Amino acid sequence: MATIGPASDDPATLRGLIEAGMDAARLGLAHGPVEASVGRLHRVRAAAATSRRQIGIIADLPGPKIRAGAYPEGGIFLVEGATVDLAPRSAADETSSAERTVVDHANLLADLRAGDLVALGDGGVQLAVVEVGDDKAVSIVRSGGRLQGRPGVNLPPGRLSAATPTAEDMLLLEAMCEAGVDGIAVSFVRHADDIRAVRRATGPDGPMLVAKIETKTAVDDIEEIIETADAVMVARGDLGVRLPLEDVPHLQKRIIKAGVSYGRPVITATQMLESMVHAPTPTRAEVSDVANAVFDGTSAVMLSGETAIGHDPVGVVATMSRITERAEREFDYAGWGATLGIQQAAGMVDAPAAVRITAAITAAAWRAAADSDAAAIICCTNTGATARAIARFRPTAPLLAYTPSLQVARHLSVAWGVDAIASEQYATADEIVWFAVMDAVGRGLVHRGQIVVVLVGSPGDDEPTTDVLRMVRIR
Repeated sequence: MATIGPASDDPATLRGLIEAGMDAARLGLAHGPVEASVGRLHRVRAAAATSRRQIGIIADLPGPKIRAGAYPEGGIFLVEGATVDLAPRSAADETSSAERTVVDHANLLADLRAGDLVALGDGGVQLAVVEVGDDKAVSIVRSGGRLQGRPGVNLPPGRLSAATPTAEDMLLLEAMCEAGVDGIAVSFVRHADDIRAVRRATGPDGPMLVAKIETKTAVDDIEEIIETADAVMVARGDLGVRLPLEDVPHLQKRIIKAGVSYGRPVITATQMLESMVHAPTPTRAEVSDVANAVFDGTSAVMLSGETAIGHDPVGVVATMSRITERAEREFDYAGWGATLGIQQAAGMVDAPAAVRITAAITAAAWRAAADSDAAAIICCTNTGATARAIARFRPTAPLLAYTPSLQVARHLSVAWGVDAIASEQYATADEIVWFAVMDAVGRGLVHRGQIVVVLVGSPGDDEPTTDVLRMVRIR
């Protein structure tokens, strides 16, 4: 997943991102007017059509995050020991500088105390407040660094009580749903009720909802949040500001494991190739970080500023693709699937019938594909649930998802290993299987003499159920 911004929103660059390996695009609604994001959505759609790819587009709501007024083009660098004034932003066009940072928070001065630490961006820049006056707070740079755009401003924990989604979020949500966005990332989720509030606004057939995990309360309520959302994001930037940094790698593993066990795609995000905003190559530590996210079992990896404002967005995506593809060759697929099967068997006693049937059928499909050396696993799905269910097992056989819904095809862009293909709507399981297999043969994805495993989902009482498994030898 690549964030689209000023450096990457022209048609040629968008086509280059798709060719380099971008499967989904992120639109950050905290930066710029909503009209700019709608324009980017349409340009991504056009580039995807030209490339004949199903590219999912996810709009990221700002949430109750406080941001600084924009810094000058090219950014500024704060030096340790320098004095910086902090002040509430008085006008929409008021900008920040190296000497004065204006903040989108009317009660800023009431919420600050002498001795407070204020973190900017992803926490790399920290200011120590020394004095709070009537019109500004004077601070000293505790740790310096570069700031550009409109970075977040993190006040001490507990000073703010704004809820998610905010009133601004709801207006942006309406605009992006009108524009036909595929997914909505909900920022600063605290509890599952935050996701339910957005779901009520979008309706049951609305865009996919991605819960961003970046607060301690979200970590504490992680199981219910994952169950309620359609996907989750390990938003390591704000997570690392609000919790001890040394906890973040362990939380990443825990969130990925929980998300995959529920059949929810998990996106790992923030600073994955951060140095490539300016540098032509990543650091060795960044390469290891991306590879380890793959080893953790993540469904997708996300680029932020690297593609939004970086000097070579296409090169960054190509680099990310090479790293992930290399890491996938070392992934323990057999061990992962076996472990997940054991976990499912242990946790199915009190599960609804639809969940137990889907778990049993997809586990059988994973084993059948491995035992028969299947050329592909074909998932025929109306909602995407069948493809996500089998993707949990991380099978070595390619996953082909046939769906009559273009929206579902784009939702599956963040699901692990799934190639989604738009299909016709068929009436019976026999027709669905026949036409899906023949289409795969026609596309050259499978060949005569090979074996394919076919899964078909059907509507259930509580949720869609994957209840048909067939093995087909292509003649």
